[in-house]
Amino acid sequence: MAAFDYKTALNDVPHRPGVYQYWDAEGVLIYIGKAKDLRNRVGSYFNSDNQLNGKTRVLVSKIRKITFTIVDTEIDAWLLENSLIKRHQPRYNIMLKDDKTYPWIIIKKEPFPRVFWTRKMVKDGSTYFGPYASVGMMHTILDLIKETYPLRTCNLPLTIPNIEADKFKVCLEYQIGNCKGPCQKYQSLEDYEKNIEEIKQILNGKIGSVIRDVKQIINTAVAELNFETAHQYQKKLLVLEKYQSKSTVVNSSITNVDVVSIASDERYAFVNYLKIMNGSIIQTQTIEIKKRLDETDEELLSIAITEFRTKFNSTSKEIIVPFELSITDPNLKFTVPKLGEKKSLLELSQKNVMFFKREKLNQYEKVNPDLRTERILTQMQKDLRLTQLPSHIECFDNSNFQGKYPVSAIVVFKDAKPSKKDYRHFNVKTVEGPNDFATMEEAVYRRYKRTLEENQPLPQLIIIDGGKGQLSSAMTSLKKLGIENRVTVIGIAKRLEELYYPGDSFPLYLDKKSETLKVIQQLRDEAHRFGITFHRKKRDQGTLKTELENIPGIGKTTADKLLRHFKSVKRIKEATEAELAVIINKTQLKTLTEYFNEHAE
Repeated sequence: MAAFDYKTALNDVPHRPGVYQYWDAEGVLIYIGKAKDLRNRVGSYFNSDNQLNGKTRVLVSKIRKITFTIVDTEIDAWLLENSLIKRHQPRYNIMLKDDKTYPWIIIKKEPFPRVFWTRKMVKDGSTYFGPYASVGMMHTILDLIKETYPLRTCNLPLTIPNIEADKFKVCLEYQIGNCKGPCQKYQSLEDYEKNIEEIKQILNGKIGSVIRDVKQIINTAVAELNFETAHQYQKKLLVLEKYQSKSTVVNSSITNVDVVSIASDERYAFVNYLKIMNGSIIQTQTIEIKKRLDETDEELLSIAITEFRTKFNSTSKEIIVPFELSITDPNLKFTVPKLGEKKSLLELSQKNVMFFKREKLNQYEKVNPDLRTERILTQMQKDLRLTQLPSHIECFDNSNFQGKYPVSAIVVFKDAKPSKKDYRHFNVKTVEGPNDFATMEEAVYRRYKRTLEENQPLPQLIIIDGGKGQLSSAMTSLKKLGIENRVTVIGIAKRLEELYYPGDSFPLYLDKKSETLKVIQQLRDEAHRFGITFHRKKRDQGTLKTELENIPGIGKTTADKLLRHFKSVKRIKEATEAELAVIINKTQLKTLTEYFNEHAE
């Protein structure tokens, strides 16, 4: 197949904002992108091959034709890209996972309008509010309206001529107080429409102005000694204030603002959207985006903002974002707040998106546990600056008792889980006295000398339980074996959970809640447990041997024989003379029996 002549194709691409499209040899549209400068953006795919990730290189290898659409502004490119991606769904574009039909609250265009919810928008002149990503929030608002404003729910044609002709009778809704009976002229059209206007203000997030109007009515009614009206509106005021206290999150001066935040990993991104009117959240939604080409958070956030503003018909001039976006539009302001109420709003959005991400990933990982393993290992590779996934990790720990009975233990994790069949103990052979550094050097040398002799794979990561001294000792052994550049080695200091790299005097501090640190701590704690268990066993055996060896006529060899056979002094004491006679001679048997009798409790 002939190579694509991208240089000739680039000559036709202008330095203008717009949307570009890549096509493969079969004429299939495989990618759509936007750019502030089409020539520069398209050229970057072909001029920086070494900087591209694997998926993008595959995409570039398939390109056989480039087309583009010029627009006036970057914002226009933004909107057009979103529209084309939805229509064509190219293979290499991200996938927005949001196929729900969201409900709306409708104020029906008719005499004495009804207020209800619907999932179908019809262009009949009615007024729609939404859509509502949270059905619970929508029903809360409808309950508020129903409790505060008695409206009709029937679908009777309540035209003035029909009402004048007395065609209708009041129903049960009127009898129980849910409707004021406009069908029988018990409620005027003017009064009904005043209620509708207040409902519109509530749905637009302007509940504060409605509360002020209600308070004014109450004060006027009290001044005129109209206590019945004052009592009715007082009940309405309580309902409105109760709803406002639940919905207001910041100062009501913050109005008509969008808030977006993002959380992502190697495969997915999650974006949360909040719509703020007069300090109240009136819309909220979180969407999931499946990555295709290792897109940046900035690219994903830009796409999600377009999606949200289109779906929720947002006209906000200000968007609160977690970081700067390279989008310029004189009619749109992007704010990255540092302090105050806008910062609190951004933090609220971030809490929502982190919760959504955690829940979604938990769902995926329950279905496919390998996803969790891959995620943890990928995060460890990123946090620890490794060149490969740490699928095989080994951790060393030393134990001794006042310099006696020194042992070293190694535990092995494969795919972030303990591989207990690969755990090993080392009885220290070359070290005298309490010398942790020499003990570590011996254990590491013996471990990997045998690994190389048996042609076994080396781990991707070695963890040394200890600070810079133990780490340096481990590196000495690895250098003797010539493998210091084939594995990554880190030391973990217990006090502050500091991570040290060879030759680097400054420690690395990981977030205390990070999964990478949790895996390292689990390795360290498991190595300590495994090592201390072996150490105690050896120490106990040593103490018992000393006790037996102190018996006249029982030497080290005899003590070893007895403990190997009976396992403990308690069992030796409980053994019969016939059982003991199998191991020791008659003189030793008499001496042992007399000793135990003298020291019986």
